[in-house]
Amino acid sequence: MPLSRRELLKAGITAGASLFLPSAGLFAQAGPLIQRKIPSTGESLPIIGIGTARRYEAVTTEAERAPLREVLRQFKELGGKVIDSSPTYGTAETVVGDLVSELKIRDALFIATKVSTSGREAGLAQLERSFKLLRTPKIDLIAVHNIRDTRTQLRALSELKQAGRVRYVGITTSFEKQYQEFEQTMKAETLDFIQVDYALDNRKADQKILPLAADRGMAVMINLPFGRGRLFNAVQGQKLPPWAGEFDCASWAQFFLKYIVSHPAITCAVPGMAKVEYVIDNLGAARGRLPDAAMRRRMESFIDGL
Repeated sequence: MPLSRRELLKAGITAGASLFLPSAGLFAQAGPLIQRKIPSTGESLPIIGIGTARRYEAVTTEAERAPLREVLRQFKELGGKVIDSSPTYGTAETVVGDLVSELKIRDALFIATKVSTSGREAGLAQLERSFKLLRTPKIDLIAVHNIRDTRTQLRALSELKQAGRVRYVGITTSFEKQYQEFEQTMKAETLDFIQVDYALDNRKADQKILPLAADRGMAVMINLPFGRGRLFNAVQGQKLPPWAGEFDCASWAQFFLKYIVSHPAITCAVPGMAKVEYVIDNLGAARGRLPDAAMRRRMESFIDGL
């Protein structure tokens, strides 16, 4: 049976135990997180954020909220900013909105969500619900989820942007079958952001989408950076190669994330984080050296050879 990431961490396969000390203060001293600029404005964002799919989708009790509250607290204290959600992620928008409000950290964060329905009126209704659930009068980024009724929803988002309620707009996908339409939309529309699936074992977006984003001046947010868990399963029982130290990598999660965020077209990746040890570990990928082009090829060969 494949080990979970938590089991890998407990086994000490991914990093030394000292990496997961509960105090955020020790890690804050390690220096600020690496940041990348949003091409359309020059605003900088840390290269690692939080994705809320699955782990925040079915949270109804205080016992379930408590660890997520600590996750968001530590995330902010360690310099994290980007939190990505969606109306399709069950309770995620509610949980994020409530906890961010309780912690009084809204102004320190970059909140992203999506519109994921068809029709103008339905889209506007869903958007208004997101503002309400996220407890904020302004959302940093709203993207059309999986390019559903894209033209209609982008027009609505443009109006909200002009009204000052949305700062950035974009489109998302996590399905290769949508790539052709996705690329066509990137060429036809003026977008601040795109979001796409990309991982060390899923590099198809690098063929056309990532170069196109660079050419079009679009920020890139990466979903599914661990390949839906495939990468952790692939390295089960494996120790980090010694050369991982050449880019300050202390865990498998950092290995996978540093590969992604070292791509020059990528602005940030949003792995799921529902435990404090994951926050500390994942944000470690935004510190220290990143792999260069030659090292990225070596990482690809290593994973491809497993």
